[in-house]
Amino acid sequence: MTAARPCSIADALSVVGEKYSLLVLREVFLGVRRFDAMVRAVGVPRDVLAARLRHLIEAGVLEKVPYSERPPRYEYRPTEAGLELRGVLQLLQRWGDRHLADRPPVVFEHSCGEVLDPVVTCRSCERPVAPDDVRVRSAIPEWDAAGARP
Repeated sequence: MTAARPCSIADALSVVGEKYSLLVLREVFLGVRRFDAMVRAVGVPRDVLAARLRHLIEAGVLEKVPYSERPPRYEYRPTEAGLELRGVLQLLQRWGDRHLADRPPVVFEHSCGEVLDPVVTCRSCERPVAPDDVRVRSAIPEWDAAGARP
């Protein structure tokens, strides 16, 4: 059996590729940071939520911060790595709004006052990235861009 292609997408999915993990992040970005509120907002069983939160903390995506000593209570905040996932969720939501929703259930407005329509842009030239604008080059010598090993 040959080894699977090394892939950062696969690595990222091992952290956030489960439905409830992404929905927990959605809630955190919407300001829902406490366990009981997340259970209600996500509609997730308590044991599943506890497991997802533990996993996201261990992966460095969320941090557990105390907000009460008596009784001990915690809220969950995004780390710097977690904040970087906001754009991923916004693009995923954009896709779902366009292809799966009759009407978007939520609309986000940009600080300019317009409805947010996220796009991927090139950091160097600042132009939107179209599918034909991208070439793949393998950074691992033993793998070519098409995924074949010599």
